[in-house]
Amino acid sequence: MATLAPSMAGWALLSMLPDSDVIGFSFGIPYTSIWGHRGVTHSFAFALVVGAAVALLVRRRRGAAFPTALLAALVVMSHGLLDTLTDGGRGIALLWPFTDRRYFAPWHPIPVSPIGMGLLTRFGMQVAMHEMLLFAPLFAYAVWPRREKRPAPAMR
Repeated sequence: MATLAPSMAGWALLSMLPDSDVIGFSFGIPYTSIWGHRGVTHSFAFALVVGAAVALLVRRRRGAAFPTALLAALVVMSHGLLDTLTDGGRGIALLWPFTDRRYFAPWHPIPVSPIGMGLLTRFGMQVAMHEMLLFAPLFAYAVWPRREKRPAPAMR
């Protein structure tokens, strides 16, 4: 499990990459801008660019570039798709650069999380606990111990 920790941390950080757009607030980029929160960095196009970048990195290390890139793109895409299930904000620019329209799913089971230091408030902690409960089955599956498959004995 200890050898998996860096990989798990890397994938977890990659899943949060779309929210790096909150840095724009400190540069005066408004939330409503396509470059604002839940804009470009939450789009499928951005996820594909990230996947391509991951492919280049993996290829340099002689790894399985395509499957890793595909997984990376899906991880980043999942962030935007999950954000469409939240109950706040102005929607997600999933289809940028083809349209600036922002989308929401018809169902909103995830409370919108406060941004910045708001995460450390009572409400922020309640949202975090709600998300932990909602995603507990996935967390359990991810850390569940697995038996190693043993190769079949050779025929004589």
